[in-house]
Amino acid sequence: MGKEWVRTLNQSSGDDSYVALKHSSFDITNRGVVRETIKNEQPDVLINCAAYTDVDGAENDQEKADLINHVAVENLAAECADAGIKLVHYSTDYVFPGKKEDEQIYPDGYPENAETDPVNHYGKTKLAGEEAMKLQTDDYLLIRVSWLCGSYGKNFVKTMMRLGSERDEVSVVDDQVGSPAFTFDVVEKTRFLIQNNNSGTYHISSEGRITWADFAEEIFEQAGMDVAVNRVTSEEFKTVAKRPAFSLLSKKKIADEGLIPVPWKSGLSKLLNRLKTN
Repeated sequence: MGKEWVRTLNQSSGDDSYVALKHSSFDITNRGVVRETIKNEQPDVLINCAAYTDVDGAENDQEKADLINHVAVENLAAECADAGIKLVHYSTDYVFPGKKEDEQIYPDGYPENAETDPVNHYGKTKLAGEEAMKLQTDDYLLIRVSWLCGSYGKNFVKTMMRLGSERDEVSVVDDQVGSPAFTFDVVEKTRFLIQNNNSGTYHISSEGRITWADFAEEIFEQAGMDVAVNRVTSEEFKTVAKRPAFSLLSKKKIADEGLIPVPWKSGLSKLLNRLKTN
């Protein structure tokens, strides 16, 4: 997400000035470093794009996942509050229980105020980060995203493109429901909320309701790759960490701000075009 922000701001015609800091120069797990950096840079807004996102890895390295997703967020929130700075933080659909029956309760997806109850350690650390932030500051913008994909880093679209170039068939789960978020769309909408001085919690994702298998088939279709998708169940496709069966996020609140969710196929098309030019 951080590289997407840099790309967006570099291409912007506005007068936004920014400083993009890497872990090597800004260790957010160290409260003293956070305090000193904020003092030196004196930002109006701090956007936290750091996260431990290896869902299976979080089960085996729980301490590291908690340090980055929880403790570091608490550090940022406390120091931002002391300095009078707005904190923008990204979280995940994995904070919700993801029960199949929740699809009947929330046919349009989980609203921002739905009850949270993560099913894996990654989700628990992200929820802990959310809660710690809210305890430390009132001036925050919490953005939850689902199935995040973009030009940078590891994600489902890039994985399917790689697998599709190596084999003529892939197995993909067909019993987990949600919709993808695209980093360029998330950054664009987050930027609007910041400029509009919005606070609170918002969900940003694409319009639609699909399974991972649906997503894979459309990736191969749009990319012109002749790859068969073997639809399997979560039971057949074992992972270290349990995954939610229902991950759809409601986009009503963000749409009420005039920010229309991008259709998921259109978002995918734009991402694939970007990947061709990277």
